[in-house]
Amino acid sequence: MINKFNYVTTGLCGFAWLLAFSAPAQADEDVYAGFPVTVKGYAGSAKDSVSYKGQIARQVLHDSLKKLAGSGDGSPDPALKAKMLAYFEGKEAGRAILAPVTNGPFVIQQTMVDEISKDRELASKTYKGAIPGWPNGMTGPEVVSFWIDKASAADKGFDLANGYSYAQLISKFLMGAAFYNQVVDGYLDEGLAADTKPNDKPYSDGAAYTGKEHSWDEAFGYFGAPAHTLKLSAADIVDINKLGNKTPEAVLAKADYDKDGKVDLYREMAFGPAYYAAGFDASVAGKENSTDYLHAITRAFLDGRKLLVAAKGEKLTDGQRDQLRGYAAAIENNWEKVTAEATFKYAGETYKDLEKLQVIVESNGDTGKVLKNYVNHWGELKGFSMALQTGRRNFGETAVALNRLIGFGPVLVNQSQVVDIDSKGNYVKGEAPSLGEYMLHMLKVQKLMVDEFGVRARNHDVLAGMADLAKKLGTGKSAEND
Repeated sequence: MINKFNYVTTGLCGFAWLLAFSAPAQADEDVYAGFPVTVKGYAGSAKDSVSYKGQIARQVLHDSLKKLAGSGDGSPDPALKAKMLAYFEGKEAGRAILAPVTNGPFVIQQTMVDEISKDRELASKTYKGAIPGWPNGMTGPEVVSFWIDKASAADKGFDLANGYSYAQLISKFLMGAAFYNQVVDGYLDEGLAADTKPNDKPYSDGAAYTGKEHSWDEAFGYFGAPAHTLKLSAADIVDINKLGNKTPEAVLAKADYDKDGKVDLYREMAFGPAYYAAGFDASVAGKENSTDYLHAITRAFLDGRKLLVAAKGEKLTDGQRDQLRGYAAAIENNWEKVTAEATFKYAGETYKDLEKLQVIVESNGDTGKVLKNYVNHWGELKGFSMALQTGRRNFGETAVALNRLIGFGPVLVNQSQVVDIDSKGNYVKGEAPSLGEYMLHMLKVQKLMVDEFGVRARNHDVLAGMADLAKKLGTGKSAEND
């Protein structure tokens, strides 16, 4: 018999977990924890073979980097740039967790990144290929470093003159280029090959987990879901990610599975990818177009881990690996749809902002507030659309159409748009479509997400106005954005 959450840790935290789940009981089948050690000849003291602390440390680095990217005062700040780079590519000790942090009674257990896992960074885990949705053939790490440089001189992360929200661009892109890419194009792709991290050998000398077990756990960590997600609703996951928002005490009770009064970032927190999956599920719960992205992904991870336990430390058979690939396909398919749903959503929000901007411009009003919302939503759209293209699949013409419709920058009220970056890193602007034509681009982005990815939740769906807008614009140049 094994305990629900028999994590081998030290200090008061580990003691609290052991007390909370020390009663003899079979492991909870709906919790990603408590799996026994199956490594042949293991001589250590560990009772639980689950480990994905490094991935949660990177979730925290991502959240903290996003916060830093939105903290500038509008003038070049080398110290801020250095600090952001420390959270992106550095490994040094002493980095405080800037987000998520305690919100009243919603107490976060850890305050330093190293409390979760040491020597972790994001840059080496970011997609190394050229990013087609950004100028000059930059690789994933180069794009993020470029944005970090720009964010360090921006006002709260905003460059309204060119139309960029760097906090949103960095965050949404990394959710794909680091987390999604590592899972679907690494751990659950080449990582499932028979001779890669085999299941009949420990992951490393003396490890309490096999190669396949640890690889699978690491993939789960990049999804960023609490270990007890299947005991929670999608709405609960949204609330946990938002630190309880206005009801932190009530939400703490749902997050705090071991009942020690604190939220353990390693096992009890909800991070970006899981949050977005939950958000779409919660938005259409009980409706005809309901989705189940969150629980489908979590269940596939859990079922795959159970299969590995059942292998009892032996090499996987072809049948077992085929079954594991089936779980991996379910994870990839649903996660891809979540990213497409996000692209759909923010195309709709961008459309609505453009609609408001048109009215303000025509009446010679103040565009300030709406322009900022527009730039923010466009940053989320662009970040997610680029993230979508960093997975295992090559989307070909779909990617070309998506990138041309959105462009390298949003269309601004003076009908200009960033079209390139020069050799010194300066933005180059060119003539852009009208605001109305760019609105049609947003509708076409939404239609692309429906036609190519089959999105169902469709938050901020504005497709109903497509025919009328196209008719109003006539036959102008609106199909693409070169």
